[in-house]
Amino acid sequence: MKKILLFVLAISFGLYTIAQNRAVLSKAQRDVAVKKAKPIKFGGNSTGVYVPGAKSASFLNDTDIGTTVYDLQTNASVQNRIYLYEDGFVGAVWTMGFNTANWPDRGTGYNTFYGNSWGDPPTERIEDEKCGWPSYTLWGDNGEIIANHTYDDGIWVGRREEKGISDWTVNILGGPPGAVDITWPRTITTGPSNNIVHVISATWLPYMGQDNAIVYSRSSDGGDTWEIENYFFEELGPDYYTNIGGDVYEFAQPKNGILAFLVGEPWTDLVLMKSTDDGDTWDKTVIWECPYPLNAGITADTFYCVDGSHHLAFDNSGLIHVVFGINRAMAEGGSQSWFPFVDGVGYWNENMPAFSNDLNALNPYGHPDSELIEDYNLIGWTQDVNGDGEITFICTGIECIGNYQLGVSSMVQLVIDDINQFFLFYSSVTETFDNSAQNYRHVWARSSIDGGNTWGPFYDLTNGLPYIFDECVFPSCAPYTDDSIYFAYQADVEPGLHVRGDEDAPTDNYTRVMKVGKDEIIDAIKEKKQVICNNNVSQNYPNPFAGTSTVYVNLDESAELSLEIHNIMGQLVYKLPVKKYSAGKQEFIINGANLEPGIYFYTVRSGESSVSKKMIVE
Repeated sequence: MKKILLFVLAISFGLYTIAQNRAVLSKAQRDVAVKKAKPIKFGGNSTGVYVPGAKSASFLNDTDIGTTVYDLQTNASVQNRIYLYEDGFVGAVWTMGFNTANWPDRGTGYNTFYGNSWGDPPTERIEDEKCGWPSYTLWGDNGEIIANHTYDDGIWVGRREEKGISDWTVNILGGPPGAVDITWPRTITTGPSNNIVHVISATWLPYMGQDNAIVYSRSSDGGDTWEIENYFFEELGPDYYTNIGGDVYEFAQPKNGILAFLVGEPWTDLVLMKSTDDGDTWDKTVIWECPYPLNAGITADTFYCVDGSHHLAFDNSGLIHVVFGINRAMAEGGSQSWFPFVDGVGYWNENMPAFSNDLNALNPYGHPDSELIEDYNLIGWTQDVNGDGEITFICTGIECIGNYQLGVSSMVQLVIDDINQFFLFYSSVTETFDNSAQNYRHVWARSSIDGGNTWGPFYDLTNGLPYIFDECVFPSCAPYTDDSIYFAYQADVEPGLHVRGDEDAPTDNYTRVMKVGKDEIIDAIKEKKQVICNNNVSQNYPNPFAGTSTVYVNLDESAELSLEIHNIMGQLVYKLPVKKYSAGKQEFIINGANLEPGIYFYTVRSGESSVSKKMIVE
């Protein structure tokens, strides 16, 4: 039976919770390890019996647009599955299947919004063969394009000239010789008329010395022909990594002709690949370095890592920003393990230093070797909903949360709008919401109005009465926005999955699209007057420096300020204490005489406002 009293308590907090002091799960739970399974391409025969259910069609700004019994939308990172067009049209896709006996009807569920409502939930896929993992974006002047993988022939690429109405033109992109069956695709378009199609995917079979290898293709005619076909990235090859897993990569929405994608999971680095010439050449940046990237058959110490779910977006100046789920990994006797109760969402941008390969570089629990700083590059975690200073789930074992092989807070998305407002979305196991056996995941959001320097309150977007029996997972955000942000996600009455992991009995899962007003998320930040922001705290000068350097702060009114300096490991190495300053230009002198040469971060604070910037000591 539901804990109704706790639900009422949770709902009474309103739309969001502000975490004053971060609460964490117990160390005993965080040390629980579980063997990691191979990524799934389709899923086999079901052992359960599917009984169709019933669900209300819509509530608030949240609409059920389709159903599916096949419930694994991704193995790690979520595909781009929803797009908002300039004319207000919205298209959304998901993997859909109902026949549990080997899923012969599996394919793309597709629905659209134009005018005042969504279409009827589809009952049949758009393809004429078994497919899955659709990636969706715009095509041409007014069209749309979908890429997904077939059962064994490669990537199904379907496009139509007029979105929502015209016929699909279909091509199959096969993989390279010996590995024709490429799978888990992501697609994006560029060019003045959005007619250049880019696809990244992974081989299902070993290729070029890797168990699975990532390949890239480009077409200027919607997939009729390919001028780049199954290009293999040497920088991601066997000299660096044993394997590139399924669904551990995704494109950013291109900006000013620049392409970028992420790739990474616990046993590879987290890598940014970027192209300024529409995919002809690529530059590699290692964001986080795995301690054991060539890990086949070894025994490896426990280390904190990227969990395989990540996302990226360009800001208005063309800078890439990255968010990622955090977990922990180890290997023993040829098998690899993950840690279900490790929790955290990391953040990085191109102005930040890379994370090292220290075993605790991504430790989100205050370890002295951690390179994470709360609210600087650690920006998400499960919330203390009832405010008792602890995170308490319905039980302490792995069976009390759904098994997605990801961290407690993961399935991340990042949206940056046209005025450089940042919106983080993620799915997080949430205390006080449970079915007496397992806790539910909810979709949470957080925002920044100063380019990622400071972050506002945490919002539970699925905190109302209609959601108290829902597991909310796999959010995918439309890259463009109006006054609202649109995202698709999957809801289910049972935490976890039927296809793998929990292997729950088959039930209806609901694909929903939620429309969230930006002001609902950022008003709390605007209401708290920002005494300092990125624009009124200067870069230290000179930089790099030896000896002394100066930081200026321009104040509109008097305020209490302090300055702290942390090293690249997140350790506090220098501090100027809190002092009252009058309005006007204020000066901070940093004495670097006792600082070792290297990279540091200085943070100016005023109450709950803070600004952090990088500096270099020579």
